[in-house]
Amino acid sequence: MFVSTSRPVASILHADLDAFFASVEQRDDPALRGKPVIVGPGVVLAASYEARACGVRSAMGGTKARNLCPDAIVVSPRFKAYVEASREVFKIFEDTAPVVEAISIDEAFLDVRGLEHISGTAAQIAARLRARVREEVGLPISVGVATTKHLAKVASNEAKPDGLLVVSPGAELAFLHPLPVERLWGVGPATAQRLREHGIVTVGQLAGMPEAVLVTIAGRAVGRRLHAISHNRDPRRVRAGRGRRSIGSQSALGSRGRSWESLDTVAVGLVDRVARRMRKGDRVGRTVILRLRWGDFTRATRSKTLAHPTASTTTLLIALRALLAAEREMIARRGLTLLGVTITNLEHAGADVQLELPLDGTRAETIDQTMDAIRDRFGTTAVRRARLLTSGDRMSAWLMPGDAPDAVDDLFADRRPRRGRPGPTPTPRS
Repeated sequence: MFVSTSRPVASILHADLDAFFASVEQRDDPALRGKPVIVGPGVVLAASYEARACGVRSAMGGTKARNLCPDAIVVSPRFKAYVEASREVFKIFEDTAPVVEAISIDEAFLDVRGLEHISGTAAQIAARLRARVREEVGLPISVGVATTKHLAKVASNEAKPDGLLVVSPGAELAFLHPLPVERLWGVGPATAQRLREHGIVTVGQLAGMPEAVLVTIAGRAVGRRLHAISHNRDPRRVRAGRGRRSIGSQSALGSRGRSWESLDTVAVGLVDRVARRMRKGDRVGRTVILRLRWGDFTRATRSKTLAHPTASTTTLLIALRALLAAEREMIARRGLTLLGVTITNLEHAGADVQLELPLDGTRAETIDQTMDAIRDRFGTTAVRRARLLTSGDRMSAWLMPGDAPDAVDDLFADRRPRRGRPGPTPTPRS
């Protein structure tokens, strides 16, 4: 039996643009450089590091952000500029590594295995990548290099802002264990609080807990994952071209109250763009997920699984409206700052696809196909559903290369890029 004695190689890069939206604004307007910048007059989409020093964070309400940082300069988002910057950066990624896995509009994993004799070490490749992004695109980017995807992601976060951090093979646990548990990818405030209630503050303490105990604290899937990544066990490889598992879209609503009719209009717009993207990608879905962010910025999801997969705008809208109606009392009591829809359990469209409800399927399908054809030929604003005519340009932003100008994509959707170009579902993070 042959047993490999080769040591693991730190060949996985995680590249993450720093405060992406805000950095693009500072790049394009020299008057903003070195000053606190907030992107988004309502909910904060991004904050420069100068604004972050005052406590401003993404997804924070605009009023709270301005109270924390009265000197901040608030700018409206320019999604077209962000998409173009992302395209330029991803071209550099593709020039750098043979395999690029985009996970949002501003970050990606790169696998540089086998390039040692061509391009140098992973650290040298990462340094050149950072220099090219700075020189050719004018943006700061942080890069982490490690033996696993999870650790590369953690390393890039530790390198911020505008830094490079290489975690050498054999030094992974020494780097990882002193960090607070919140630094682990996927550990949010709720999970961190549960762990702290059990005296688990650092990753090292997490690694010292039996897996069965972590399962009891955080649930089976999360507990097992936490136990694995705290020991740097992450067998996932960088992969391009995996099929997308969900397609979604969402709209930030701000902190002011909205009428029920206004919320329904937003829901119509979300389903309209999601269904079009599904049809364009020859995909159908079975599960409709309603995503809500309450007035206190906590989140909730509700879902409905259909009897048959579909990409019909009408069918998906009926399901979403039912989910939304069930939350009407809660929305009135708690307020709503974000509304989103995600379609999961995706399949490739086939001849056996049926509508879930007893609708005039032929007529609904014809309307969808006609609207798609008009938009493809004359632009995405050439025809709109009547319900959206009063919604203005609020629905007309797009975040990822390849998206139509009316697509504000889901922050939570799985991102699975096609080889050689960024995937079409973004996560506006920075």
